[in-house]
Amino acid sequence: MFNSMTLAAASELIVETLSHSDLDLLFEGWEIKHLVEGGSKSGRAAALTRESRDGNHVVYTERGQMPLGRALVEKAADRTYLEKLEVVYKRFVAGLRFDGFEIVENEVEEPSGQSSDPWSRPKVILTRELRKIYPSDVPGLEFREAESEVMMLLERFGFTQSIGHLRQGIRNFSSGAWASANGALRTFFESYLQEMAVGLGFTGRPDNAAEVRRFLGQNSTPILVEAYNEWNPDTNKPQFFQGLWSRMHPHGSHPGPSEEDDCTFRLHITLITARLLLRRYSRRP
Repeated sequence: MFNSMTLAAASELIVETLSHSDLDLLFEGWEIKHLVEGGSKSGRAAALTRESRDGNHVVYTERGQMPLGRALVEKAADRTYLEKLEVVYKRFVAGLRFDGFEIVENEVEEPSGQSSDPWSRPKVILTRELRKIYPSDVPGLEFREAESEVMMLLERFGFTQSIGHLRQGIRNFSSGAWASANGALRTFFESYLQEMAVGLGFTGRPDNAAEVRRFLGQNSTPILVEAYNEWNPDTNKPQFFQGLWSRMHPHGSHPGPSEEDDCTFRLHITLITARLLLRRYSRRP
């Protein structure tokens, strides 16, 4: 359910904010103490990451039984962190976004009987919970699967430049460098269209995006389908890929400003779109 970066960041956050004795209590409750005991905190974090990723442990939590990885991520999401862990927390949040989750903060009233003053208004408690960004039952929205399939197809076709740009984009996204991630994702978008066009016999200028799209739309086995308004010879008509091109880079050749939600959108739509077109390309005669 969660990728290794998410699990590693969650493990580090938990281990770094609890004492060894508190960790022992937590892991005893999860019945995994014998698997992650002893050694340094970094060693325990590594062992916890490994067990949550590779093991089949189901543990007891306040919310019922759940896989260890989910329990770990839930625990990490519901804590407050010191400034020294800001970089780790950013990596954790970025990993969750890539898994299709986000952390949502809720304000709830303190349960009755918890307040020391019966005449006072109930205190408001800030709680955090994981929430899926998209509906679970919609096919094709598992982004780690999308990334894996896209990378597999790129490697199969030998699109080495596109592979490099995609890896750079994901690396920048994972470190919270939103503007840099946007720049790499747009370059990836441009690159795989060029490499597909060349693979289909395009001999024009690969740096001319409009010419590349025209070729991919007019090819005998079109990659961009005119009937779906993905491309049209009449530039005055709606064209999805022209619109996506503009949306991916509203500030010309410069990556431009960005923030987390915007960058997450660009990553997700880039992966979904690339998977669709690369699948078409793989079915060419």
